[in-house]
Amino acid sequence: MTDSSSRFRIVPRRAVPGRGRSVAIAVAWLLSLAAVWGLATWRAAPALGQVQAQMRAAERDAARQQARLDELNQRLVTLQRSDQISRAANGELQSSLAERDEEIAALRADVAFYERLVGATTQRKGLNVHSIEFAPEEAGTWRYRAVLTQNLNRGAISQGQLRFSVEGVRAGKLASIGWNELHQRPEAAGQDYSFRYFQELGGSVMLPRDFTPQHVRVSLRGNGGNVEQTFEWKPATGG
Repeated sequence: MTDSSSRFRIVPRRAVPGRGRSVAIAVAWLLSLAAVWGLATWRAAPALGQVQAQMRAAERDAARQQARLDELNQRLVTLQRSDQISRAANGELQSSLAERDEEIAALRADVAFYERLVGATTQRKGLNVHSIEFAPEEAGTWRYRAVLTQNLNRGAISQGQLRFSVEGVRAGKLASIGWNELHQRPEAAGQDYSFRYFQELGGSVMLPRDFTPQHVRVSLRGNGGNVEQTFEWKPATGG
């Protein structure tokens, strides 16, 4: 019987050539990477802090610039609003000046008229109808303009009412159109006047279509006395 123990032998394992060297190289490479990373981090840390500080400063500067921009925008809105108000006020002023110019022109015309009225060679009169004119209107009515004067008592104020009738021919016959018919309503009130030296009165009346006017009879009733005057029908020739 053969001894089974003699079939096996223990052989010591030989070290693989170069394996230890590869491990050492890998370890050294990893260590070098760690060293490089640590060195880069150490060197970059001061610059990173500086960059962060610059970024915070830039953010603060941007906030200040935004605040300044908001302030300028608000000032712009205020100035635009102020400009609009100034333009509106200037427009109102120009309109007011134009109105004053018209009033001054009207007053100058009144003064010129009054100077002719009370001139040294002008005969002094009490309450008087200086003139009455008529102008046709688009609606078929007639616009009248009557001028009343008095230069006898310069301190007195003449007050009362004006009425007139129009005389002419209607359907081949003489006819008179009274104040009520001219205004197309019964019991039409007279037109009030109140003045110291002169006054212009105006209004509109309606004449019948088949009526041809020839004369105007004007009646004044007031504290300055009663006046009756007759004028030829006179269409207005100007403004």
